[in-house]
Amino acid sequence: MERENQFVGESGAFLDAVEKASRAATLDRPVLVIGERGTGKELIAERLHRLSMRWDGPLVTLNCAAMPETLIEAELFGHEAGAFTGATKNRVGRFEEADGGTLFLDELGTLSSAAQERLLRAVEYGEITRIGSSRPQKVDVRIVAATNADLPKMADEGKFRADLLDRLSFEVVTLPPLRYREGDVPVLADYFGRRMAAELEWEQWPGFGQLASEALARHQWPGNVRELRNVIERAVYQWGDYTRAVDHIVFDPFESPWKPKEMPSRQSQPVETQNIPEKAEPALAAPPAEPEFAAVDDMKEAVEAFEKRILEAALAKSRYNQRQTAKALNLTYDQLRHSLKRHDLLG
Repeated sequence: MERENQFVGESGAFLDAVEKASRAATLDRPVLVIGERGTGKELIAERLHRLSMRWDGPLVTLNCAAMPETLIEAELFGHEAGAFTGATKNRVGRFEEADGGTLFLDELGTLSSAAQERLLRAVEYGEITRIGSSRPQKVDVRIVAATNADLPKMADEGKFRADLLDRLSFEVVTLPPLRYREGDVPVLADYFGRRMAAELEWEQWPGFGQLASEALARHQWPGNVRELRNVIERAVYQWGDYTRAVDHIVFDPFESPWKPKEMPSRQSQPVETQNIPEKAEPALAAPPAEPEFAAVDDMKEAVEAFEKRILEAALAKSRYNQRQTAKALNLTYDQLRHSLKRHDLLG
């Protein structure tokens, strides 16, 4: 399981989680990785393997949610020929493939009760039995499991085996959501932006403009780092001009004035967050919030400054096409040119 992504970030919450995983890597014990979607659970699993004594052994991964309940046991433990309809020959399971290495079980909370029982025996005694066989065999496998589910709550409700949870939670690494990783959004945005610019063979990386940077800082990132990467790569690709700072951000690629009315905006969908105040997210880089009127001591100057910010935002949204900007602001082309000249924005 080779990954292109690297650990990028400098916030304390993120570095603490990485350090905890690094310490646990050297011990040959199960580790649970907890985190929202897109936080990098797969990368932590790879780190646990690469820093362990099993680094030269296989790293085998299985997304438990991607397998039908009727096949998950055969996928994990293998099967003998004739064990069930369609089993025409012996098949090695993921445990046998991972012998001497690490088995990463993603979406652990979706395992069926029967698979949980078999997994407990494998963890407890280090042996598995293929489906259709009565002969157990020893395997030397370290388990790393990941989930975004509340496993202790599931165990209390009888939906997950408490004894299996005890065995797998020797160490628990909880990854912070991106919205709590203070200062990491601009760092990650620059990293993904540079990579995309290199892929597009840009001669230089111009960075992000003020409007784009402010929009990135305001967004709550329900999809975490995976969402950020997609947003940044899309922004760089759509910008297409390495001579000017990228200043146009689209958070929802499905947003369109011609979108079917029955198709809801992705940004309007409820997102499970922890104590995050509700607020609407802009689809594009928008002008900064209105100034504090109580702090205004020069009305003319404040109005001029706000007008300039509106022009800057409209230009960025229209990708600096002045005729489109004029239309968006309900101005004539000459009126827009006059305003741009007055605010020194024609350069």
